Amino acid sequence: MKIEQIYTGCLAQGAYYIESEGEAVVIDPLREVEPYLEKAGKDNAKIKFVFETHFHADFVSGHVDLGNKTGAPIVYGPNANPTFDAHIAKDGEEFKVGKITFRVLHTPGHTMESTCYLMLDENGKEAALFSGDTLFIGDVGRPDLAQKAAHMTQEQLAETLYDSLRTKVMTLPDDVIVYPAHGAGSACGKNMSKETSDTLGHQKATNYALRANMTKAEFVKEVTTGLMPPPAYFPLNVALNKHGYDSIDEVLRRGTQALSPRAFETAANETGALILDTRDPQKFSEGFVPNSINIGIDGQFAPWAGALIPDVKQEILLITEPGREEEVVTRLARVGYDYCLGFLEGGFESWKNAGMEVDNIKRIDAVELAEVLEAHPEALVFDVRKNSEFASEHMEIAENAPLDNVNDAMASIPKDKTVYIHCAGGYRSMIFTSILRARGWDNLIDVAGGFKAIKESAKHKVTDYVCPSTLL
Repeated sequence: MKIEQIYTGCLAQGAYYIESEGEAVVIDPLREVEPYLEKAGKDNAKIKFVFETHFHADFVSGHVDLGNKTGAPIVYGPNANPTFDAHIAKDGEEFKVGKITFRVLHTPGHTMESTCYLMLDENGKEAALFSGDTLFIGDVGRPDLAQKAAHMTQEQLAETLYDSLRTKVMTLPDDVIVYPAHGAGSACGKNMSKETSDTLGHQKATNYALRANMTKAEFVKEVTTGLMPPPAYFPLNVALNKHGYDSIDEVLRRGTQALSPRAFETAANETGALILDTRDPQKFSEGFVPNSINIGIDGQFAPWAGALIPDVKQEILLITEPGREEEVVTRLARVGYDYCLGFLEGGFESWKNAGMEVDNIKRIDAVELAEVLEAHPEALVFDVRKNSEFASEHMEIAENAPLDNVNDAMASIPKDKTVYIHCAGGYRSMIFTSILRARGWDNLIDVAGGFKAIKESAKHKVTDYVCPSTLL
């Protein structure tokens, strides 16, 4: 028997491939299904079931494609109502896979169809719990995402989750290994550990939401306190997971069409597609196609694309480092953006070499910023980190304009004065600056290295540090 966790850092997501005696299951697969097919092929195994813990909000699952390519039934827990063929399991129903068994534990609360899969080994011992978004390492699933679908308040969902945890999960043996769907960095919880598995016993001892003496009222208050609004793309992803989507093969075929600079320009003018440049922020700043937006592929790419591109049906033209086109199309598809129309063949260099118009964004370092502020103390500095990061510590003269709320922030950023923009390290500030540049702001200067460099330079006054754990 083999359990393999397939962890994707960009989404902080864990999918699982479990094989026994030539039969396998995949739990919460990502959009691209070839890795699972390859694993089964190497094991000479047949994928027997595709288990889904719930309708995911933060990514588009590969369940439909994997089911179509293997013939394996897609299994959901009670209350699920997908519009494609699926097996809706009963609470306590069991599935045999080789010598092991999976038992369905319906654990509503995060969503009303949320389900854990308890794995029993060949001796019938309860060995592992694939807990989806019901139980994380250090946290539990947020109860506010399914309010509309469930016709319940977040408090009512939290009460339901409390009951699920205490009647279905906490009664299991302490040596059961918990394998959640997410880790630190996911927006599906607020206090997740960087660890991606743990024993249930250790979680009972350390997870704030599993305290043995915790009342339901205390649980509801602690789980709902400090929740930030979910990213706008979450309900769009739920709809795709519930109703189906184009095959990933078609999405890749469409998105990896090479376009010459002239063809790229024509497509941009005729379609109104978003031009998305996924290169490193430094390279982007030195030269880019006018009106393009920078979201670097080597950062939290998919979550930021999801947060900042409001429509998953938005047509997109890509500029990538040569050779990374398929990776970018795949990572966009993971969060539901299926309408890439192609990429700039040869990357930005081909555009420049063709004599096309080029734009750039000025950058200065923290020392240069200090010199500017000494000569012009009235200069404007905007910090685009999250509210909690800003409250924890910031430049005394800086104003907060979180990237998450870039549309609201535009009202406070003048066009007639030079404005300096920074984040924590330079990734988010370039996204922010590129969005405003495309909308007509040509007075923005990016601070390279962000707040980290600003603080390390010791040339700027910053506020006293406040531990982020004390913040909502």
